[in-house]
Amino acid sequence: MKKEDKNRIIDDLIQKIDQFKNFYITDIGSLNAEDTSVLRRKCFEKNIELLVVKNTLLEKALERYEGSYDELYPALKQNTAVMFCETANVPAKLIKEFRKTKEKPVFKAAFVEESVYFGENQLDALFNLKSKNELIGDVILLLQSPMRNVIGALNSGSNILTGVLKTLENKN
Repeated sequence: MKKEDKNRIIDDLIQKIDQFKNFYITDIGSLNAEDTSVLRRKCFEKNIELLVVKNTLLEKALERYEGSYDELYPALKQNTAVMFCETANVPAKLIKEFRKTKEKPVFKAAFVEESVYFGENQLDALFNLKSKNELIGDVILLLQSPMRNVIGALNSGSNILTGVLKTLENKN
């Protein structure tokens, strides 16, 4: 591969890292063509960009990008595929779902919300992470609960007052 081609790939990887902020480093090496196609289709459906890259090119892209990714370098061995995404927990859910029937993809490491997760044992932690939208929804539900109680009390109070007024009206 020519040096210009390598630099172009490195630049493309840097753009992806800058664009998505969350990425998983996985191994899909022994998947056959059909399984790889199914995985790529599922990634597309879940807005995950899956790229198979050379370890040296990914390492150079991480070195050139601002920030410290030293903790990810040990994961850059054997076959490497990178899953870029906007929502931090979606690739973990996809990996767990896909591995119900296959051995791969194997989770190596991830960079999620400025934190590094390394090793297969971290996949469950990533799976259980709530997305930004899920957290916002939880906060909204928490805020709505007291309002619903107040509105319910006011409504029941008006019903009671109406009942008392009707009772007094019937007595006269």
